[in-house]
Amino acid sequence: MSQEGGLRERKKQQTRLLIAGTARRLFAQRSFEEVTVAEVARAADVSEATVFNYFPTKEDLFYSGLEAFEEELLGSIRDRAAGESALAAFSRFVTTPRGLLDAKDPDAAERLAQITRVICESPALLAREQRIFAGYTDSLAALIAEETSAKPGDIEPWVAANALMGVHRALVGHTRRLIMEGVRNPALARDVRAQGRRAVAALERGLGDYAVKPG
Repeated sequence: MSQEGGLRERKKQQTRLLIAGTARRLFAQRSFEEVTVAEVARAADVSEATVFNYFPTKEDLFYSGLEAFEEELLGSIRDRAAGESALAAFSRFVTTPRGLLDAKDPDAAERLAQITRVICESPALLAREQRIFAGYTDSLAALIAEETSAKPGDIEPWVAANALMGVHRALVGHTRRLIMEGVRNPALARDVRAQGRRAVAALERGLGDYAVKPG
């Protein structure tokens, strides 16, 4: 890539980060539903068309960057050591605090609380999140199917991916409940890690003896 091309890409990335950061700040100050794309454009000093060039939907303004998380999740499975199960690699991934959950400073805790509040108060963001999780599940199922040489139409990789992503979804919901109740680090990260280990242990044991109806 030429120097000019590299500079152009850096400027694009800076503009993208500026728009996304501005949007998240406005969403935190008010709410996702109350802030319009036009307001985001004005606050970022760009045109509304520029915003849509970088972010096709309003929800993308909030959830930008999750592509990196998906690749990290898939990479934890794809790059595991020989002889290690997908469940073991996934367990390590979900029980390792990252991002704002791993930060120790009070500012990070407040930012995490703000993000949680914005999501929990927005039906649109919650609905988009479920579609994102579904996409993660499909990608994980495809990876498992490829690694196990599953035959076309075999649902086992899809079942396994849904079980693993079910742990992730449950931990996300649990974390948010704790945050909304005022729990902060280090207790927050410690509790989430413990719940993750319990959830993975349940998958390791299997469901044959789980939720047996008493006679």
